[in-house]
Amino acid sequence: MQKSQEKPSLSGLSELELIKLAEGLNWPSFKGKTLHSWIYKKWANSFEEMSDLSKKDREALEEKYTLSSLLLEEKQVSKDKTIKYLWKSQYGDLIESVRMFLEEHDSYSACISSQVGCAVGCPFCATGTIGFKKNLSANQIIEQILNIQRDTKERLNNIVFMGQGEPLLNYDEVIKAVYLIKDSVSIGARRITISTSGIVPQIKKLAEEKLQVTLAVSLHAADQETREFLVPISKKYKMPDLMEALHFYYNKTKRRITIEYVMLDGINDQVEKARALADLLKGLHCHVNLIPYNPTDVGNFHGKALKRTPMPKIYKFKDVLEKTSRKKVTIRHERGVDINAACGQLANKFVD
Repeated sequence: MQKSQEKPSLSGLSELELIKLAEGLNWPSFKGKTLHSWIYKKWANSFEEMSDLSKKDREALEEKYTLSSLLLEEKQVSKDKTIKYLWKSQYGDLIESVRMFLEEHDSYSACISSQVGCAVGCPFCATGTIGFKKNLSANQIIEQILNIQRDTKERLNNIVFMGQGEPLLNYDEVIKAVYLIKDSVSIGARRITISTSGIVPQIKKLAEEKLQVTLAVSLHAADQETREFLVPISKKYKMPDLMEALHFYYNKTKRRITIEYVMLDGINDQVEKARALADLLKGLHCHVNLIPYNPTDVGNFHGKALKRTPMPKIYKFKDVLEKTSRKKVTIRHERGVDINAACGQLANKFVD
C-alpha cells in the first residue's frame, strides 16, 4: 500500500477528471460531481466529511487518494489580519502563500506561489535568494487556494500570482490553474492577477489566450540601465520589446495593465524618473502601483543597502507622475510586514 504522502491528491482535478475517476472506481458519474462539490464548494478537510457518500466509498477514497498533497508546516498571523502559510509538499519542498483582508472591499485576497524559489533574482526581493528549485503543478497551485479556505472557513474573492516564482516561466501549469480557479473554484478571471517580471514571448502568448485576467508587470524603472539592475531578466528582454508586448497585450485583450514600481531611495524615485516613466507609458492603457520597499536582508546598490523611499518623496513622485502621465497612480497599502509576508519578503525564513 502507498504511503499516505504519496497518494495522488484530488484537489486540483477538474469536474470532468473527477467524473472519470469515479467511473474508474466503477461508481456512477454523479459521484464525481459530488466529489467536485465537496472539494471546491464545501472545502472538505477529509473524506469522512463527505456524508452523502457511503462509508465504503469514503474508505475506498481514503485508501487510494488524499485531499491535498500540501501539509501545513507553519502559519503566522499579522496584526493586520494577514496570514502567511508555509506548506510542505510530499517531496519536501517549501511553498509560501499569503491571505490578505482588503478592508476597503470587505474581501479576501490570496497571494499564491507558482514556483519553489525564483530564477529572476531581483535584488529587492528575498525570494530570489532561494534560487530556482522547481515549477509547481497546477494541482499544487490550486491546493494553496483550497487549503487557505479550508483553514479560515472564509471564501477567497481574488487571486494574485505574486507569491514565490515567475508565473510566466511556469506558463502551462499556471494557465491550467487559472482555468481551474475560474471553472472549479468559481473565482472569475477578472479577479485573477498574473504578475510578471517581463517575459516577452509569454506575455504575447497570454494575450492570445484571451482570458480576462489582469496582467501586472514589475517594471520598477523607465530606463534600461536601472531596470537591468533591478530586474536582471531585462538583460534578455529589453525595454522596447517589453513595451511592444504590453501594447500587444492590451490591443488583444482590452484589459488595463497594472505597472508595478517599487520605490527605492536614491535609485528610481527622483522626479526626473517620474517624468521618464510618464513618457515611457504614453499611449499604454495602464495604471501605476507604487510599492514602498519592504525591508529584507538582501540587496545592495553599489555596496550600499537598499532603502525605502521616504513617504513624502513617494507622494511627490506620485504627484509628478499623475500630472505628467494623466494616468491613475496608487500607492500600495502595506500588509503583513511584521511577519515578512509583504511584497518581496517571501523567503521561507520562518522555518530557519
